[in-house]
Amino acid sequence: MTTFSPDNADQVAEVVAWAAAESEPLALRGTGTKASVGQAVNIEHELDLSKLSGVTLYEPDELVLQAGPATPMDEINKLLADHGQALAFEPPDLGPLLTGAPAAGSLGGVIAANLAGPRRIKSGAARDHFLGFNAVSGRGESFKSGGRVVKNVTGYDLCKLMCGSWGTLAAMTSVTVKVLPVAPKERTVLVATNDAATAVKALTVGLNSPLDVSGAGWLPASMTATSPVDMVRLIGKGVAALRLEGIEGSIVYRCDQLRNLLGDLGTLEELHTSRSRAFWQAMRDVQPFAGAEGKRPVWKISVAPQDGPAVLAALEGKGLRDAFMDWGGGLIWLAVPADLEDAGATVIREAVNAVGGHAMLMRASPTLRAAVPVFHPQNAALAALGKRIRDGFDPHGILNPGRMG
Repeated sequence: MTTFSPDNADQVAEVVAWAAAESEPLALRGTGTKASVGQAVNIEHELDLSKLSGVTLYEPDELVLQAGPATPMDEINKLLADHGQALAFEPPDLGPLLTGAPAAGSLGGVIAANLAGPRRIKSGAARDHFLGFNAVSGRGESFKSGGRVVKNVTGYDLCKLMCGSWGTLAAMTSVTVKVLPVAPKERTVLVATNDAATAVKALTVGLNSPLDVSGAGWLPASMTATSPVDMVRLIGKGVAALRLEGIEGSIVYRCDQLRNLLGDLGTLEELHTSRSRAFWQAMRDVQPFAGAEGKRPVWKISVAPQDGPAVLAALEGKGLRDAFMDWGGGLIWLAVPADLEDAGATVIREAVNAVGGHAMLMRASPTLRAAVPVFHPQNAALAALGKRIRDGFDPHGILNPGRMG
C-alpha cells in the first residue's frame, strides 16, 4: 500500500487531485480507530491525515473550537475540561470496543461518523454542534462551509451532509465545533427492573416530564453485575436509569419530583455526581461489549423508543439476548454469539424492518463485513439520492469507495 501523509491542506488537495486525474481510489485515515467499521475494502493508496492535528482556535467565551481533523479527542476533552466546558453531544470513545485502545479517537472521526452519547436525547447529535469545516472534494478542489457562529452562516448547510458520510464525500482539513459549559452536578435515578417494557415505561415517564432529563437507558441484570459502579452491581437486577444535570438546588428538587413519578415502577436508587458520571461513561462507550468481550459482532440498532422492547423480545426469541438500551429505548446495542454471526444478521434486519428501524454492524470480522451489508440497506429513492450526492462531491468515486456499500 502506498501511503500519502500530507502536512497541510494544500498538500491534501494535491494528492486528491492526482488521484482524481488517475482514477486511483484513496482510503482516508485519521487516527484509524474506526478503520474496521464499514464494508471491508481493499484500496491500494491511503491518504493519512494524521498530521492535520492540533487546536488552531479556542475561544471559551465564544463557545467555539477549531482543530485539525486528526486532533485526538483526549487532547480536546482535556483542554475543554480545564475551562469547565465540553462537547455537549457527549461523543463516545469507541476505541475499547473496536480496537482495544482507549482515548485514541479523533475529532474528525467523531464528525465523519456522526457519533453521540447518551445526552443526544437532550443536546442532539454531532451534526447539531458542527459549525463549519474546510475540506477537499473528490475533484481535488478545496472548499469550506459554515463558520464560527451559526448566525453568520449562509448557503447550503453542508455540515449536515459531512456528518455521517464516513469520508466518502470529502477529506476534511479543519473542523469547527460549538462547545458548552459542563453542568456542575448530576444525579441519576435508578429503577430496578429486569423487564425491558417496564424500563421503557419508566424512561418515557422521565422524558415526558418537565424535569430536563439528559440521559435515559436500561441495562439488564447480566450487565449491571459487571458495572464499574459499586451501587449498581449491588442492586442485583437490571436498571432503568434517568440522569439529571444542573446546579445543586435544582438537582435535589428535580430528583425528588422524578422519584415521585417513578415510585410505582420499582425499587428506586440514586447515584450522585461521581458514580453517575462513571455509569454514563460506561453506557456511552458501550463498555459491556468492550475489552474482554473479544470480537463478537456488535450491532447498533435504532428504532422508535416504544418499539425497543418488542425488538428485544423478537431478538431474544432467536437466541440474541445480550443487549442494552440507550436514548429512552431508541438505541439498542446488541452483541451476537459467534455461532450465530450469519443467521444473526438476517434475524436482526427482519426484526428492525418490521418496525421501520435501522441496524448498523459496528464490529465484525472482515469476513462478516464482506458477507452482509454493514449499513442498513436503503430503499431505491434514498439510494439514488445518496448516489447523486456522492457523485456531486466525488464524481470519480475515489474517496473511500465501497465503504458504505
